[in-house]
Amino acid sequence: MSPPNIIFIVADDLGFADLGCYGGRAAPFGAVSPHIDALAAGGLRFSEGYANSPVCSPTRFALMTMRYQYRLRGAMEEPINSRSKGSTTLGLPPEMPTLPSRLREAGYATALVGKWHLGYPPAFGPLRSGYDEFFGIMAGGVDYFTHCSSKGDHDLYIGEEPHHEVGYLTDVFSKRAVDFVQRMAPQARGGRPFFLSLNYTAPHWPWETRNDAQVASEVAANLFHLDGGNVDTYRRMIHHMDEGIGWLADALRKERLLDDTLIVFTSDNGGERFSDNWPLVGGKMDLTEGGIRVPWIAHWPRGIRAGGVTAQHCLTMDWSATMLELGGGTPHPDFPPDGVSLRPVLADPAATFARPMHWRMKHRHQRALRDGRWKYLKVDEHEYLFDIAADARERANLAARQPERLQRMRQAWLAWDATMPPIPQDATVSLGYSAKDMPQR
Repeated sequence: MSPPNIIFIVADDLGFADLGCYGGRAAPFGAVSPHIDALAAGGLRFSEGYANSPVCSPTRFALMTMRYQYRLRGAMEEPINSRSKGSTTLGLPPEMPTLPSRLREAGYATALVGKWHLGYPPAFGPLRSGYDEFFGIMAGGVDYFTHCSSKGDHDLYIGEEPHHEVGYLTDVFSKRAVDFVQRMAPQARGGRPFFLSLNYTAPHWPWETRNDAQVASEVAANLFHLDGGNVDTYRRMIHHMDEGIGWLADALRKERLLDDTLIVFTSDNGGERFSDNWPLVGGKMDLTEGGIRVPWIAHWPRGIRAGGVTAQHCLTMDWSATMLELGGGTPHPDFPPDGVSLRPVLADPAATFARPMHWRMKHRHQRALRDGRWKYLKVDEHEYLFDIAADARERANLAARQPERLQRMRQAWLAWDATMPPIPQDATVSLGYSAKDMPQR
């Protein structure tokens, strides 16, 4: 089987149950995510898939490198913030092999449309880490209409050159992705595949739909938009992204490429203020399930049977390892991946395998290990043991009832942690809001 075209779509701060195919309810305007739901129905949906981190830029380090993000200094930031502009350490080192660089060596045309959030030029940038083309933002978030970051800097680029364009950012990204597919279509049909990273900022703050241009001036001084937004606006933002994904699928269909293209959809971490994570607890910045369990959908008519659901455990970096294998690329021998290929599961959703997964956060000294049905969790000074298969909501702490299992999982986490660099003292934790802004979850 020849290597597929690959489109890796990452939403920003999407909740586990925000999509219809994950149990999300319809909005007053109708279905929130019909096009994404159609990809799930025509492909494979993962019910217990995870992000590498409960916050954005660390997950993106893992996506790019196929390795635990903790191996790189920039990924110790939770997350990289705008104050890192000009830093030569807080970013993805250009010498580090990446998913796009290894696919490019295997013959792929590569592009990133959307959010980078892995350090600023001149030390860092998408064109320095394996992408032939870049159209998007460098920062963690911008206004959807002015395209300015939280510092007020204009932050939309083609390559490393500033680019000014009128438009609602979600739509701008969707149209640019369609343009890339249309330009690459002739060579893709001729045997040279493409890899497209489509990193939306939706449904990340500020809370602006396509019809809310007037909000831009109100939030210019504080893009966290702590005094605005609501569930209806949030769901409409998801719907705008979903519409763009529909445009992209239509373009692939018209170019006769849909059957030969692997489309993977996920989120960089769990949901934030207005998201629906049911039945999970917590959200962004938390190692409870709501912060790390995210949608994972794979659609590839030539390689994946329609209508599948799997309980296979996986992390962001596993998908990157999978794409590298499917693309005929090889890992760099000096940087062996921590990610594990999911190729067998794509062929047979029942072919699951053991996949222990580890996390840590400087924020609240959090630790987590998911191994089979069990999860070890530590938040502040408190330790927990949960049977996630029976208690996905993490309400029944079995630590006192099963102290031996707690001890084994604690030791397993400590043994893994000893293989990672320590979190440096100067690593920053950037919280957009706290209990003074809204009640605790």
